[in-house]
Amino acid sequence: MEALDRATLAMVIDHTLLTPEATASEIIALCGEADELAVGAVCVSPNWVSLARKNTRISIASVVGFPSGNHVSGIKATEAAQAVSDGASEIDMVANLGWIASGEWSNIENEVAEVRRAIGTHVVLKVILETGLWSSEQIAAACKHSVSGGADYVKTSTGFHKVGGASLEAVRTMRNVVGVDIGVKASGGIRTTADALAMIEAGASRIGASATRVILNGMK
Repeated sequence: MEALDRATLAMVIDHTLLTPEATASEIIALCGEADELAVGAVCVSPNWVSLARKNTRISIASVVGFPSGNHVSGIKATEAAQAVSDGASEIDMVANLGWIASGEWSNIENEVAEVRRAIGTHVVLKVILETGLWSSEQIAAACKHSVSGGADYVKTSTGFHKVGGASLEAVRTMRNVVGVDIGVKASGGIRTTADALAMIEAGASRIGASATRVILNGMK
């Protein structure tokens, strides 16, 4: 991996606030910080997309089926379309984890495709797999079928599951499976510069983090 500078690292970070108790003032502050730090995107819950769009020049990402993934596919598609209408240009959808557990891969692929149809081809679509739950083989299959459904990125974690967030092993597996043309987003538990750089070294092309300032302040 070539050495990254602070600005380049900032551009691969999705500056994130997804806590259910987040307030309007906190979203506005997040957006101001995102502009100051020149990050790649701001990631907020669907109800905050309109407010975020008014308060930052940065791309807006929003979450769908969050955090459980157990929403009806049509609801996920509708939620995604609404977020795009409100100003999101990136969607991070949680896969149905029960389908991953039981190997119902056609359902995974079809659901991703349904959300893709709802948002169009111009919106970045990331699929969250909650990789801490799965074997390498399950992660690989989930990645393959997410990409077949139209995912631009596969993503490790919501950061809200008890199994924890991103791991280097999961990121390496994901990168090996999807190759160089699909993105890998590492998210959940990334709180230091060393964490972020290690994830990028392992194959991550995007980082989801709330500790963005701390991460960037650790860069020379």
